[in-house]
Amino acid sequence: MADSLSYTYVIVGGGIAGVTCAETLNLLRANATDRILLLTESSLVKAVTNVVPLGKILNRFDVEEKSTGELASANNIDVLLDQLDTIVSENHLIRTTAGRCIQYQFLCLCTGARPNIIDKAKGNANVIGIRDTESVEEFRKRIHTANRLVVVGNGGIASELVYEVDGMEEIHWVIKDPYISSTFVDSGAATFFRERLSKKAGGTEKQKTIYKRMRYTDQQQEAATGGAKRGAALGPDWHRAFDIQKHGDGSSRSGNKVTIHHSVEVEDIHEINSGLKVLLTDGTTLECDFVVSATGVVPAISWTGDRPFKLGPDGGLFVNWSMETSVEDIYAAGDVCYAGWEHAPHWFQMRLWTQARQMGAMAARSMAAKRAGEEIYQDFCFEMFNHATTLFGYQVVLLGRYNGQGLNDKYEVLLRMTPGLEYIKFVMVDGRLQGALLVGETGLEETCENLILNQLDLSSYGEDLLNPDIDIEDYFD
Repeated sequence: MADSLSYTYVIVGGGIAGVTCAETLNLLRANATDRILLLTESSLVKAVTNVVPLGKILNRFDVEEKSTGELASANNIDVLLDQLDTIVSENHLIRTTAGRCIQYQFLCLCTGARPNIIDKAKGNANVIGIRDTESVEEFRKRIHTANRLVVVGNGGIASELVYEVDGMEEIHWVIKDPYISSTFVDSGAATFFRERLSKKAGGTEKQKTIYKRMRYTDQQQEAATGGAKRGAALGPDWHRAFDIQKHGDGSSRSGNKVTIHHSVEVEDIHEINSGLKVLLTDGTTLECDFVVSATGVVPAISWTGDRPFKLGPDGGLFVNWSMETSVEDIYAAGDVCYAGWEHAPHWFQMRLWTQARQMGAMAARSMAAKRAGEEIYQDFCFEMFNHATTLFGYQVVLLGRYNGQGLNDKYEVLLRMTPGLEYIKFVMVDGRLQGALLVGETGLEETCENLILNQLDLSSYGEDLLNPDIDIEDYFD
């Protein structure tokens, strides 16, 4: 490639949002002369595969790691390994850290987010974040020589890490909430998960199946950057692709002693010998070999520009419903952006793989439509919050206001739980379903979608709505 390039579409970022945007643009490309460039810092990119519809909107999918060469050849797009440095929007031009100048007609920023490492770490090398493939590899190296681990955070990655890691003498899980996995579930579901965690700690859970994968590397790129690339975010079920047992042979599941420290935060961290001493706000002192900080993310905005972008309250790039930023012909998608439009009653933003995929596709549709002078409407997926993931070995489906978000505690909850099998929660307002939390293979995903979107009055069913002797799928599908 020459140092001066010109493209119709330039997408920055090799994560789910960026790759989805590039792939969707390739499908929508009406003019063969339209050129697409994906600018990424890593020789590995994340592509969505094995999409399984669970309803009209909800999908379950895998995220596959691909080499940039494989992505380029499969989609007829160019991929450049470099980093965005400067945006000159007045001239529709970007500059990279390697000195390249790239002309664009439409630019989409999908630079994702970076781990929000606990500030008490003070740059300590024994406090690591878990965000991308490279950070998981670093974690795997460390656990082979470690016996005591402290995990800080209460979201999906922290929950999966505590459950999946094996062979440690002690794991201390530090959470600021009164119950585990509060990012996704309520206290009832947390109790449901605790049973699975207890069984695993006691060594009674069945052996984990390790899914091996091809690992692509670009030695020239790693040498050029000193290995300091920022990789794309981990996808759903990321732990299935890694053996994160201490001994690494997958031969046994010995369990760990897991101690959960509720309603506390890290007050300070000190180095002792080759390890760390962690002081909690309740006065507890923990000694460990290293700390994993899984305390959320912040939008990754590291470039400069000739015009300031409007930002949301969380520091993300403010975008309207078509994923346009405040700067003309520049769009954004995924974790780097803030959803600044008026939301549908059952949708809200949450930095998840599902929304990264949806936003990337929406940005592609918007850019292609503007290029063609056509009018489009917002995708139907933004009518209702929807996400499918796995926690503690269970499928977890989140729909609408699944935890009563934004309902000001003016709602009722219907629950059904079968220990070790399923946990179902319906959030109701005036007899109408506003959200659902489905743990396990419930088969209720599409039914709940319909009930939330249609807002059918269910008052006449009362508590029988979740009566196990009544198949509500027959009534409402």
